[in-house]
Amino acid sequence: MVKILITGAGGQLGSELTAALADKYGGDAIIATDINEAAKAKFDYCTFEVLDVLDNDRLEALVEKYKITQVYHLAAILSAVGEKNPLFTWKLNMDSLLNILELAKAGKIDKIYWPSSIAVFGKNTPMDNTPQDCVMDPTTVYGISKLAGERWCSYYFEKYGVDVRSIRYPGLIGYKSAAGGGTTDYAVEIFGAAINNEEFECFLKEDMYLPMMYMPDAIKATLNLMDAPKEDISVRSSYNVSAVSFCPKDMYSVLLKYYPDFKIKYNPDFRQEIAASWPDSIDDTRARLDWDWQHDYDLEKMAKDILSHMVAEKA
Repeated sequence: MVKILITGAGGQLGSELTAALADKYGGDAIIATDINEAAKAKFDYCTFEVLDVLDNDRLEALVEKYKITQVYHLAAILSAVGEKNPLFTWKLNMDSLLNILELAKAGKIDKIYWPSSIAVFGKNTPMDNTPQDCVMDPTTVYGISKLAGERWCSYYFEKYGVDVRSIRYPGLIGYKSAAGGGTTDYAVEIFGAAINNEEFECFLKEDMYLPMMYMPDAIKATLNLMDAPKEDISVRSSYNVSAVSFCPKDMYSVLLKYYPDFKIKYNPDFRQEIAASWPDSIDDTRARLDWDWQHDYDLEKMAKDILSHMVAEKA
């Protein structure tokens, strides 16, 4: 029987992925955890437990109590926030992953999902159509921790047979919860400004192209990867996965079709330097070949869907 524990369930990705997992396996199979006790309000459809992912004893106790078979380890400090406290970011992102890998090594977990990021790439990475295997020289502690995590995941698979799977997410865009402190958050926040008739101040340059993905595609990719037969998984570090690439000016142009009076100004801050070290676009051929990855949303379709939901909720 599948029993799934999700760490960081209250976050932007966690909130939606937990719901999708409950739809797939039933609420009784899902244990949502978060360090923030207030996150419990989001999870009336499944079990919720408060968990600090650095508390290895409590993590292990929850795994044993609920007879957990899979862990989706989403808890992490993201790129922009991480630069404000790099040592703690490293500790949380690294130690928590190693604790979970050790539980799997000991036979207490059958399968692990751990997200990586395009933050693993850097200034010497090919920027256009970035390949699966290439130079990676991240410039943020978040990216450094994700690159190290990829190597640990591969190591635990090669040395101990741990079934750990991963995706290098591009910027994730959703409307159901607030962004979590990442460098691509403008693409989430800009929708609220447009709907509320507020001038939007963008912290990236207007022509800063980045790979992006709408949350339903991110959920789809994650579930497809975890459902794939073990023998089909050829990448045990982390898969490149792509959907659409655009810049703030592209997003603004789309929103003008719905809100002709919407205003934007550009005031690049430290996040611009981070974004400039990331790819413009991603080659995800390996994911498409190994487990038949296909995205559903381009920029226009994503914007239309987000606005329809946000406007309905506001009304």
